[in-house]
Amino acid sequence: MIPVSPSTPTLPHESTLTPLLKPRVSYLGHATTMIEIDGLMVLTDPLLRQRTAHLRRAMRLRNRAEFETPDVVLISHMHFDHLDLPSLRKIPPATRVIGPRGSASVLRRAGLNNVIELRPGEKIPVDRVVIEATPADHDGGRPLFGPKGEAVGYLIHGSSTIYFAGDTDLFDEMSSLVQTLDVALLPVWGWGPSLGDGHMDPLRAAQALTMLQPRFAIPIHWGTLCPIGLKWTRPDFLTRPPREFVRAARLHAPDVEVRVVKPGERLEFPHKIS
Repeated sequence: MIPVSPSTPTLPHESTLTPLLKPRVSYLGHATTMIEIDGLMVLTDPLLRQRTAHLRRAMRLRNRAEFETPDVVLISHMHFDHLDLPSLRKIPPATRVIGPRGSASVLRRAGLNNVIELRPGEKIPVDRVVIEATPADHDGGRPLFGPKGEAVGYLIHGSSTIYFAGDTDLFDEMSSLVQTLDVALLPVWGWGPSLGDGHMDPLRAAQALTMLQPRFAIPIHWGTLCPIGLKWTRPDFLTRPPREFVRAARLHAPDVEVRVVKPGERLEFPHKIS
């Protein structure tokens, strides 16, 4: 583990950052995205297989190989659908992996040897960007008897600023996370027909937009995993959340442009978002 001081790295000044490529977000499903910014490939909460525990994918996994060679991996918390050891074993062992405090021992079980833990508010430079851990309102420990740990989200500061929320409910600090936010990747559901504590539904995710005030928002954590058989008996919960999020966002945050990216699709942004 590398100790990181909240004040150690400074954010890159906007004038020193010339985007090498247009920022892009690919959505593989659930909370797995590939964020391409300033030449860096950032993979979030990789779930790169058809099943985990009692959950199955509702669609076939496509383009998985594109997600297996990131520059850096971000882990939001230690639940099995966000920290999946078989998926992490597909990633080269020397890949830099950033997780919340308490996660390093679990991540090393996947053979990863470049693990960094961050607490909310701590930052670390990675090539041309700075990655900052943020608070999250979610239980972050490893079920059932695994290590305890925090849940976090992440801000990626570069020529654009992108927020990956991980799993979370609304929390007071959302309003002051960042002064200018370009893209927010927000969870709008879970993996079943109902939600437990520490999650946002479409309405609460839309309310988060009023606190974060991003230019663009992409709903994640929908349409991917479900318990065996539920795909056929309750298929609406797989596709309804993003539609409800779009409607709620129009009401609560009409200035935010919502882009729905289906699992397996990629969205490219302009060179300069802000």
